[in-house]
Amino acid sequence: MEGHVETAATSQFYDDLGERWYRAKDDPIALLRAESRARKEWIVREIRSRFAHGSVRVLDVGCGAGFLSNDLAREGFVVTGLDLSENSLVVASRHDTTRAVTYEVADAYSLPYQDASFEVACAMDFLEHVAEPARVIREIGRVLTPRGLFFFHTFNRNTLSYLVIIKGVEWFVRNTPNDLHVLKFFIKPSELRAMCSQNRLAITELRGFGPKAGRWAFWHMLLTGIVEDDFEFEFKKSTLMGYTGLAVKVNGRPD
Repeated sequence: MEGHVETAATSQFYDDLGERWYRAKDDPIALLRAESRARKEWIVREIRSRFAHGSVRVLDVGCGAGFLSNDLAREGFVVTGLDLSENSLVVASRHDTTRAVTYEVADAYSLPYQDASFEVACAMDFLEHVAEPARVIREIGRVLTPRGLFFFHTFNRNTLSYLVIIKGVEWFVRNTPNDLHVLKFFIKPSELRAMCSQNRLAITELRGFGPKAGRWAFWHMLLTGIVEDDFEFEFKKSTLMGYTGLAVKVNGRPD
């Protein structure tokens, strides 16, 4: 069992997916694929707007099977993907069409990199799976260069999130294991802002994020438990449930 992951069942779920990471529709992993598609253009745009050179070094923490890592490599960035699941990294490497991503088995609590090694770090759909997210953020802050960027996505902790994100997915998406998400590991935006501030990371953007409700693909999922390829996510105003953000590493501690 990976010591910092919330449950053994969660760890085993990701470790056993194999090619289902990229192919399964009767599985919550299809939601992760849709989420990654929806965020990619925003992440690429933000990186390019802040760094003129193309050789931007990106660390993708908890990269899983490399949805984001492989996309960013195709955009020309120098990408390192890190995860504790060796099986997931094998799948990620197999889908890396650039053959340029460095995939490494390592613990997010103790990143095996020197200070200021990366211009960009990402932790997408990961912080809600660790018992001590502050330790992960401290390590991310350490390995980022000054003015480096930290992209994150996680879930707010409240009753509505429990009903929609935890129970709703269990009820309406096939093959969702119990305790894929655990409410006590969800993070309030104010808590995440404090963790970032303590590590010289100033949050400059914080937006809600969720599925495009009302589309046929959304209703199809509710009716069948199948997440089709045209299922879409979008940025939203409310951070009451899922939220996505960007923080910048500053010289002193943010106010």
